[in-house]
Amino acid sequence: MQDVFPNELSLWRKRGALLLDVRSPEEYAQGRVPGSRNLPLEELLDHLDQLKSPIVTICATGSRAGLAAEVLAYEGFEVGKLVGGIQGYAAQGYPLERSLCPKEAPCS
Repeated sequence: MQDVFPNELSLWRKRGALLLDVRSPEEYAQGRVPGSRNLPLEELLDHLDQLKSPIVTICATGSRAGLAAEVLAYEGFEVGKLVGGIQGYAAQGYPLERSLCPKEAPCS
C-alpha cells in the first residue's frame, strides 16, 4: 500500500487507477473527487471480483481508506490511499463534484 498525496492523483489516473471512495452514499453525494466511484467500506468484500488494479482508496480523512487499502493489498491489488482524504484534498484547493442524494438514502 502506498500513500498518495492529492497532487499525485493525476499520475495514478494516467495509469488507469480506479479512484474508490469508501464513504457512505450520503457522504459521497456531498462532495467527491471527480471521476471517483462509490463503494462503501462495509460492501467492499462483496465486490472484490468487480475491481482491478491499480486502485486509490478515498474517504473523509484517510482512516476508512486505510482499512480498505489494507484489505485490497491483502487480496493482491496494487493500491494506494489518498493521504488526508477528501478533507485534505479540498483543503489543498482541489475541486469536488457534488450531486443530489439518492432517493433510497436521502441526505439528512
